[in-house]
Amino acid sequence: MNGAIPWLSLDSTTFPDLSTALTDPNGLLAFGDDLTPKRIFQAYQQGIFPWFSDGDPVMWWSPDPRAIIDISQLKINKTLNKVLKRQEFTVTVNKSFLQVIEYCADAPFRTEETWIVQPMLTAYKTLHHEGKAHSIEVWLESELVGGLYGVAVNGYFSGESMFYTHSNASKVALVYLAKLLKSVNVNLIDCQMLNPFLASMGCVEISRAQFIKQQLQAKSIQMPKDFWLPRQLTLFNSGRQS
Repeated sequence: MNGAIPWLSLDSTTFPDLSTALTDPNGLLAFGDDLTPKRIFQAYQQGIFPWFSDGDPVMWWSPDPRAIIDISQLKINKTLNKVLKRQEFTVTVNKSFLQVIEYCADAPFRTEETWIVQPMLTAYKTLHHEGKAHSIEVWLESELVGGLYGVAVNGYFSGESMFYTHSNASKVALVYLAKLLKSVNVNLIDCQMLNPFLASMGCVEISRAQFIKQQLQAKSIQMPKDFWLPRQLTLFNSGRQS
């Protein structure tokens, strides 16, 4: 590490300035013991997110560069395009948030220890009940086979995790989320940190300064009141139907 990291106590009211985040490990901004829904949502409003392992203190991050998907640059390869055209999956929003986050915490493909530990599960479930955390679900007949979840601040959506138990299901979830956001002129999905899967879908890295500028623009977009209501989504229009 290349600097001291502040500790956020329960009575702390603000996060440190983003410019004070470490470069090694990239983006580590603060430690703390407060993982309340209020604190988490305050973090997302500033482009900060929690990420830590079981037994560690809460760690707050603002990496530079930041991984984002410009929705207009979303990559859909030939195989995925065929899957979408076959419409073999049913896709919904906020129909089964609890199942999605629990699958993400124990994803079948996960080889490393999960970072979605019990305090995270509890906090994000509360955020969902408060209308701040949302999920996309992918169904094959009546079986949940893929999905993702994240936190939204107006038009800013920060993806947290995704899972699949059937080939292409998580990709389908991402495509439907992108189309849904695009229907209200949102053009950004915050992916936090780049990985090979996200890169294959068009995710790129931008500077923290660029990210904050784009995040502010997305946050200024006021969403329709019914935008996150539980419903089935259709790929070939806005998706805002029951």
